[in-house]
Amino acid sequence: MTVFFVGAGPGDPELLTLKAQRVIGECPVCLYAGSLVPVEVVACAPEGARVMDTAVMTLKDTHGEILAAHGRGEDVARVHSGDPSLYGAIAEQIRLLRRDGIEYEIIPGVPAYAAAAAALGQELTIPEIAQSIVLTRVSMKSTNMPAGETLENFARTGATLAIHLGVRNLREIERQLIPYYGADCPAVIAYRVGWPDQMLIRGTISDIRGKARDQKITRTALILIGPALHEVQDFKDSALYDPAIPHVLRPKVTTISG
Repeated sequence: MTVFFVGAGPGDPELLTLKAQRVIGECPVCLYAGSLVPVEVVACAPEGARVMDTAVMTLKDTHGEILAAHGRGEDVARVHSGDPSLYGAIAEQIRLLRRDGIEYEIIPGVPAYAAAAAALGQELTIPEIAQSIVLTRVSMKSTNMPAGETLENFARTGATLAIHLGVRNLREIERQLIPYYGADCPAVIAYRVGWPDQMLIRGTISDIRGKARDQKITRTALILIGPALHEVQDFKDSALYDPAIPHVLRPKVTTISG
């Protein structure tokens, strides 16, 4: 018996990996986070499967279902939104599985920041503008951030920031980031990416809070901030395809005549 932590992606059932779809379709027990995973994602569960929305369940409840499945010798698909390695709350579940000697496997999924970039039609790493992406969150009522993992510290790098679980704290995000990025730095709120009611709100650090308020967005949103988000910008081409710069698969410099 194995527990499969399945990354469901951001919401669009078509963004499931082939492996994720196969595993969900084979497991007689499916536990999915219904507040973040559409029921359509687990519609491929086999007929007669025990499919449960864990939104109202505690860790003790979900582990109890896993223990019962273990006793029956039934595999479990534990379906999480996005990629389970990012804010998936699987570490505490794995700790219990290891304690009880239950095997598990993690199946990665499309993370929200990647789906948001695709929906925006943009690359997040632009040559000589931004070459790093920081995936982070802000302290609210949930778990505190470790010492040193502050927005100010990340902002000093100038990297593209992908801020999870922060849409209710936009005022503080604005206060902390404007000194480093400037008030006119592009900002995007990606609301329920991959769902039918997906919304992409473009603005700047100084005005994105008002735009989110106008749309009454209070949850299920990713915030992207950084100069790489400019819709039109002048930047140097990547060296990857530069004919004048050889690399291991193109060892000879191409001479361009004109």
